[in-house]
Amino acid sequence: AGIHGNVAYSLFQGSGGSQPFVIDEATGEIRLKGALDFETTPYYNMEIVARDSGGLSGKCTVAIQVLDVNDNAPKLTISSLTNSIPENAPEAVVAVFSVSDPDSGDNGKMVCSIQNELPFLLKPTFESYYSLVTEGPLDRESRAEYNITITVSDLGTPRLTIQHTITVHVIDINDNAPAFTQTSYTLLVHENNSPALHIGTISATDSDSGSNAHITYSLLPPQDPQLALDSLVSINADNGQLFALRAMDYEALQTFEFLVAATDGGSPALSSQALVRVVVMDDNDNAPFVLYPLQNASVPCTELVPRAAEPGYLVTKVVAVDSDSGQNAWLSFQLLKATEPGLFSVWAHNGEVRTTRLLSERDAPKHRLVLLVKDNGDPPRSASVTLHVLVVDGFSQPYLPLPEVARDPSQEEDLLTLYLVVALASVSSLFLLSVLLFVGVRLCRRVRKASLGGCSVPEGHFPGHLMDVSGMGTLSQSYQYEVCLSGDSGTTDFRFLNHYSQ
Repeated sequence: AGIHGNVAYSLFQGSGGSQPFVIDEATGEIRLKGALDFETTPYYNMEIVARDSGGLSGKCTVAIQVLDVNDNAPKLTISSLTNSIPENAPEAVVAVFSVSDPDSGDNGKMVCSIQNELPFLLKPTFESYYSLVTEGPLDRESRAEYNITITVSDLGTPRLTIQHTITVHVIDINDNAPAFTQTSYTLLVHENNSPALHIGTISATDSDSGSNAHITYSLLPPQDPQLALDSLVSINADNGQLFALRAMDYEALQTFEFLVAATDGGSPALSSQALVRVVVMDDNDNAPFVLYPLQNASVPCTELVPRAAEPGYLVTKVVAVDSDSGQNAWLSFQLLKATEPGLFSVWAHNGEVRTTRLLSERDAPKHRLVLLVKDNGDPPRSASVTLHVLVVDGFSQPYLPLPEVARDPSQEEDLLTLYLVVALASVSSLFLLSVLLFVGVRLCRRVRKASLGGCSVPEGHFPGHLMDVSGMGTLSQSYQYEVCLSGDSGTTDFRFLNHYSQ
């Protein structure tokens, strides 16, 4: 009692110092003087001393258990990491990591996860270690990069979570051959094109990357050994442009086919093929050719028509062809010139030459027809044909040959003009020669007359049987006499009578 019953409490010096506790000296209440950390010191042992005023004391030990709270988030530690994975790897390890949580109980238990629908798996290895692996071969062409987020959560209340992101690049492997945009190509080119003409482009794509996607184009040997492909087309190896090496001729080659290969730059290289068909389009570069009647024959063909032929009588049929095609080969016939217009006509579509009326006696026996054969091209081309028609009374009657070679109308006109000039010159020359001859004869006679001076009388004795004619007498019937009239006489009808015996 009294002062001997007053007790004072204190911490034993041996366990004090670093203790985060204090004790009330009068009441003995133990209080914290700082924050506790379960992860540093999970429990404490303290010795308490009680002393009275008389100097007596007693001891006891107080054990303090620190209760854990979820105040630490999990930790993730990467041990190994591979950021690039070949796409054809069957199962590859991307990363190995460990997780830890200093809390206890459920606060220290952890779960790991990644996003769903990714071709990766988390596999626990031992204790708190995990590995991130691929489920199977990856496809870079579908997805070239993955961002994987690893989530680690504890089971405390409330839960604490951490996340770590790993970026994985998929390395390309040459596992895709080039693919053409079309399985076959049809290219059109007009004939008579200029050499080195760009006629079309083929294109292929490769879903790989880098050198695995670099495409080179080439021509494959043609299946037809007769096709000289190297002289027809060439291809740009870098962009697939096709060029015509020479002018195409539709009449010689309408279409041809060949294969084109597209090869990538991978190792090993992959390739694919496409069929290219080149169609040569026709141009109107050929004039119609007349098969009948032949125009180059030495003796022209002559058609016979009976004079009694009815209107519409088929004289002949002009046969012509055109080596072009389509409308460039559609032929029409037209009568350009005829010896007697209106007697013959030609059907525009089949070339049949027919009479249009009855023949009469006044119609000429020989006729010359010039026909035009024209195609339907743009611009149109044409050829002319000359027909010789002979009108006969019967087919047994021989006919006169016509001129051997049909001449151009302009040439005939030139020849006719030449003939007229020659004939005129000949007639003029003959006329001038006749005039000169006539003048010469007259001059010659005048000169001869002047030299005689009168009538020439035979010398010597006249025969006795001559009679005087001054009266009414008559000359002898047995003789005729030469009579000369003087120049002064006005009668010049008879100058000389030849002397001859009856």
